[in-house]
Amino acid sequence: MRRPDAITLKQLRALSAVAAHGSITKAAEAIRLTPPAVHTQLKQLSENMHAEMLRRGPSAKMELTPEGEVVLQTIRRIEVELDACMRSVAELRDGRSGFVQLGVVSTGKYFAPGLVATLKREFPEIRIDLVVGNREQTIAALESRQIQLAIMGRPPRVPANSSVLIGPHPHVLIAPPDHRLSGKARIDPEELLEETFIAREEGSGTRILMTRFLDRIGDGRTYDMITMSSNETIKQAVIAGLGVALISQHTVVEELHSGRIVKLDLPGLPIERAWYLLNREDTPLTPAAERIRAHVSQMDGSFLPQL
Repeated sequence: MRRPDAITLKQLRALSAVAAHGSITKAAEAIRLTPPAVHTQLKQLSENMHAEMLRRGPSAKMELTPEGEVVLQTIRRIEVELDACMRSVAELRDGRSGFVQLGVVSTGKYFAPGLVATLKREFPEIRIDLVVGNREQTIAALESRQIQLAIMGRPPRVPANSSVLIGPHPHVLIAPPDHRLSGKARIDPEELLEETFIAREEGSGTRILMTRFLDRIGDGRTYDMITMSSNETIKQAVIAGLGVALISQHTVVEELHSGRIVKLDLPGLPIERAWYLLNREDTPLTPAAERIRAHVSQMDGSFLPQL
């Protein structure tokens, strides 16, 4: 009965050494074993294969049998695979390759693909998956360890995390260019609160920021609010004249440049926030994730949209 599970690397190396040096004695010297030990390994290999691996040639030199030649070709393929395996392990250990899951809140989707493209050019052997969700979803993914790194605004209290500031994140109040408050300086909060406000869904960091701002300037006064599920829908709603919205400036740079949307001038605006890159404090980062974290930190927000 053939027993491939009983074949060892020692047996294969013994055969390879004899094939290279022509004798058991010289093979033993090359692989730093005694001749009897090499003989034992060869005998076990032949028994496991149910075939002789070697024969003595005309000049008393040890030669491979046809079966031994087949095994030697396999040994060479194994050596190539082992070399590749060693290189891959070293790359993973040193952070030169690997897999990193980067979570980004949905407001960041306007710059995150460009950031990932830059990182892929810088670290071609590191695979980076981009996971986009609202604030609650991104925090949940970090908590469940579905992502290693996250880009968002204010870092959460839970899970405990290590964060680094990576760039400014201004929020502005937007309206269509023909809006009654467009171009007006220092708008009175009372005038603003007569408007309909278009907000993101519950759990969105932008919605939290907007409701806090309106509650502060309105001193608890009620206001009309429409909920929409994405920044793109909110922008189109504002352009169509359905209302005004407090939104990340990074999501409306193109519309502001083209004049399809304008910023309203109100005391306390823009609201200056910041982008943070964070990871769980209780979970060591892989070497690849460490390299990505360090590189993004050093970019100093250069990947953020500029107005």
